Amino acid sequence: MNKNFLYASLTLALTFSTVGCDVEKTEEGRLPDLDVDVSGDPGKLPAYDVDGPDVDVSTEEKEITVPDVDVDMEKKKITVPDVDVDLPADE
Repeated sequence: MNKNFLYASLTLALTFSTVGCDVEKTEEGRLPDLDVDVSGDPGKLPAYDVDGPDVDVSTEEKEITVPDVDVDMEKKKITVPDVDVDLPADE
């Protein structure tokens, strides 16, 4: 259960860090000159300054009421898909 909470917390933190980013263009980009000569100017991508939010993830212990569920396992035969893939021969 602690692993599930940890994974959920990390997923939430990653989501907030990518959605909550503040992106500012710090430098203009430039396309290269269309010249067949290989020694020409290769161009330059724009530069960005990206500041992500600070996310603090911690755990705390709380007492909550949860249902007590008993599950009886049994074996059954069911029909499942069977996929065969034949790759073309190299000729």
